[in-house]
Amino acid sequence: MTNEERNKENLQLEQIKITAAEHPKAFSPNVLILNIAMSVIGAIIGLELIVRTGVAPNTSIVGALFAIILSRIPIKFLQKYKSIHSQNLIQTSISGATFSAANSLLLPIGIPVIMGRPDLMVPMLVGVYIATIIDATILYKTFDTEMFPAAGAWPPGVASAQAILAVVEKGRKAMLLIVGAVIGVGGKIIGIPTDLLGVSWFGDFAAMAALGVGSVVIGVIKDNGFILNVFGHSFGIITNLFGEGAELASQPMFKYMPHGIMIGAGMIALLQVCKMLFSKSGSDKSAAGKFTQSMANMKKALGWGYVAYFGMAIILAVATGIYSDMSVPRLIVWVIYAAFAAIASELIVGISAMYSGWFPGFATALIFLLVGMLIGFPPMPLAILVAYTAATGPAFSDMAYDLKCGYILRGNGADPELEKEGRKQQYFSEILAFTVAAVMVAILANKYFGQGLFAPVDATFATTIEAGAGGDVAKWLLIWAIPGAVIQLIGGSRQVGILFATGLLVGTTINGVTVILALLLRYVLVKRNRENKEILNILGAGALAGAALYSFFTATLAIGKKK
Repeated sequence: MTNEERNKENLQLEQIKITAAEHPKAFSPNVLILNIAMSVIGAIIGLELIVRTGVAPNTSIVGALFAIILSRIPIKFLQKYKSIHSQNLIQTSISGATFSAANSLLLPIGIPVIMGRPDLMVPMLVGVYIATIIDATILYKTFDTEMFPAAGAWPPGVASAQAILAVVEKGRKAMLLIVGAVIGVGGKIIGIPTDLLGVSWFGDFAAMAALGVGSVVIGVIKDNGFILNVFGHSFGIITNLFGEGAELASQPMFKYMPHGIMIGAGMIALLQVCKMLFSKSGSDKSAAGKFTQSMANMKKALGWGYVAYFGMAIILAVATGIYSDMSVPRLIVWVIYAAFAAIASELIVGISAMYSGWFPGFATALIFLLVGMLIGFPPMPLAILVAYTAATGPAFSDMAYDLKCGYILRGNGADPELEKEGRKQQYFSEILAFTVAAVMVAILANKYFGQGLFAPVDATFATTIEAGAGGDVAKWLLIWAIPGAVIQLIGGSRQVGILFATGLLVGTTINGVTVILALLLRYVLVKRNRENKEILNILGAGALAGAALYSFFTATLAIGKKK
């Protein structure tokens, strides 16, 4: 046995192959202290970046690296952070705080404020904080079920786990990860989305292909040609494709195409979920040993999740006073629809996140807003509706990434008891992170809003509500929903329709081309030699990690600059 093999075996014995009882506890003093500190840092980062750039980066890798650095300091107290499981809890906390503070808390409460109702900020904050906890709890109860298997792609989770393992394992795997990280950083510098390139090397092939095609289609429509933006310049390979000066993206037919296709794909996806739920018994023996959560647990979690969202919708309607804007029948419809939008949004966003590492949270919230407008809800109930919907989904996806990271670090489910214990401790870390984030938002929200600093998408929601939606919007949403439904139906469990719509909603030409070329390279290399699959998996994780770190640090350096 070589020294490298002996080191790896010792690592497995000392760090990975622990028992459930030996797993670090989220509320033990050494973990709790750092979890709180990292949650405060994560919340500040998330708040700063959402108002200044419109996005919040994945900070889980940063949290993990911070814990690794601390563990190298020769102080006895800090030696406890050498455990990869302690590092997993810490990266879970900072990641949860970053995403929840930005996407689930500050963004939603800014919508009524920007529409002239600052008095609704506090009840809205309480409501979306509880919704975020419901969101994460549903994920905790449904993770590693047939719907959301732990063996699924969950790309950012893979990248975080590979980064942690590479530091302690060293050897060839670490070198491949470093090479991948260099690719990730280098690509970002010249304008290539190497995070998507990395995901394409280990994500679901069909789903990523659909994302790539959707991105190219919407890019061509918006640019009126095939134009690539790299090296800080635009290269027009094909220009004026639809005629000189044509602006198809501003025409209702194409403006609402992505939303309509997502509605159609989303409805079929929800029907597929229902079929999964009702076609199997809660004690389905075919799933025995394959998943740690039973079908019965999944049904119960989704059922109680809807009940919780329903109850929270009632509380929000009363606390914000919007019940007085609607008749009793319309109020009942609003509550039912708000609860449906919350749980449907998180499932659609979760499916997209699982396959691609992207979650179209804002776009999905906009879709449910458009449908709410067509139903005929008044402006302020619409504002509360879209805020409530936007709060669900981001925490669901982010926590799934963290659980995927933990799943890999704990040995890919080899010890079911250890996996359940580790997952429970991660859940506690997430709830702590959400609570810290909520406190930070309560303290800082008025300081941001007072300076006119809102999440940019808040203005989009407000403008959409003020503009209203007529019959023309409904017509095109319905028309485009048909091909969306067909694509999702044909794609089956691969979620091709959802990912195609995701590409249409948030993609660009360079994103689509990057994904398609990466998939072609993956196909050729794996077909030539199956062993290349593992190499691409590690390189891809490294590229995603490198791109995430580059985006994080370049964005963080901009903190404090004026918007």
